[in-house]
Amino acid sequence: MKKAIPILFIALSASLWGIIAIFVRKLTEVGFTPMEIVTIRVVTAEILLGIIGGIKYPAQMKIKIFDIKLFIGTGICSIVLFNWCYFTAINQMNLSLAVILLYTAPAFVTILSYLLLKEKMDQTKILAVIATIVGCVLVAGVNLNAAASIRPIGILTGLGAGFGYALYTIFGKFALRKYSTFTVTLYTFFIASITLLPVTRLWDKWSRLVSGDVLLYGIGLGLFPTVIAYLLYTKGLEKVEGSKASIIATVEPVIATILSVFLYKEGFGFIQAIGSIVILLSVLFINRSKKSNRKIYSKKASI
Repeated sequence: MKKAIPILFIALSASLWGIIAIFVRKLTEVGFTPMEIVTIRVVTAEILLGIIGGIKYPAQMKIKIFDIKLFIGTGICSIVLFNWCYFTAINQMNLSLAVILLYTAPAFVTILSYLLLKEKMDQTKILAVIATIVGCVLVAGVNLNAAASIRPIGILTGLGAGFGYALYTIFGKFALRKYSTFTVTLYTFFIASITLLPVTRLWDKWSRLVSGDVLLYGIGLGLFPTVIAYLLYTKGLEKVEGSKASIIATVEPVIATILSVFLYKEGFGFIQAIGSIVILLSVLFINRSKKSNRKIYSKKASI
């Protein structure tokens, strides 16, 4: 049961990321650009984390100045980079293709974890990564006409989104060697906030930000798919390999697709159902493999 809890945390975090469309669509309707919405997300998250830290975790709000590079990694190289690349890719190509390129992240995490974190790379992980990417392709849908017209810049920014998405897991692993889950999450969003605010000049829309629904949805965006989700994911990273965590997190597009069906009455065909099943089976496969391997090895030993 203890081993299952970190896995559950990561799956729950991915599920919360999957509901982000509820907040993003509403903020888009009232006139905010994609990067302004990202800024609302990180700034609101940082304010909430600052309040929580000041009340409950004041000791965990201190870091060594030299270690700020770790949070530049999670805040700028991951949060800011992947969002900028993702929104740029969306403007360059079909949305479904941008989603597919974003979910190359597990492949990047597996390779980087092997090179930098010295995690093992075995057939189980490779098969699980391939299966999750195939599942994401099926869930997102493949438009061959759109794929044929993709410009190189679209491919590069799409892959950049996947790479940036992957970097949170890598830098997060390094940061967790020195700091708590709360500290890592707090300073990730602090760095992201001070980077994005001058770029988007969000203060120019202050009157709109503090109005009724916008304030409510802004706080919701900062709390559920951001503060709670990243705290859960980072906590799960303490006990789960980075490559495995990234594979588990691919339940996000499954949740997002299910949400789109029930809330927005969008289509959900046979191919998307197959893709969702492939992703979920991959997650189960990667988490059952060690237990199965131990049984095999014990049998060989007895023989």
